[in-house]
Amino acid sequence: MLETDEAARSLGITLSEFGDGRAIASMRVTAQMVNGHAIAHGGFVFLLADTAFAYACNSRGPVTVAAGAEVSFVAAAKLGDLLVATAEERTLFGRNGIYDVTVRREDTVIAEFRGRSRSIGEAK
Repeated sequence: MLETDEAARSLGITLSEFGDGRAIASMRVTAQMVNGHAIAHGGFVFLLADTAFAYACNSRGPVTVAAGAEVSFVAAAKLGDLLVATAEERTLFGRNGIYDVTVRREDTVIAEFRGRSRSIGEAK
């Protein structure tokens, strides 16, 4: 999945852990990610969380996609910050799942994300 994930690779997102309903992804905030307030655009923070979510919910095999997600921004990220998103499976029911992702800069929580997944087929 990572080999063909052009969105993640083009933003420099790396995956350090993947498996058993869990994933850890990181991304450094670049100048292209900073908005007019000199902070990281929320869309990029969401994208990092969504990427960790995607790898966590696909870690069990079947092709799984997002059915929905929401994010709460807690603190601002700035140019040069290394953000780390930790995704953890909360529950699976039928072809559905719920995952929580925390995005941090060192010990500071930047965002909390909750994603809902839906398995749509067999593993590739």
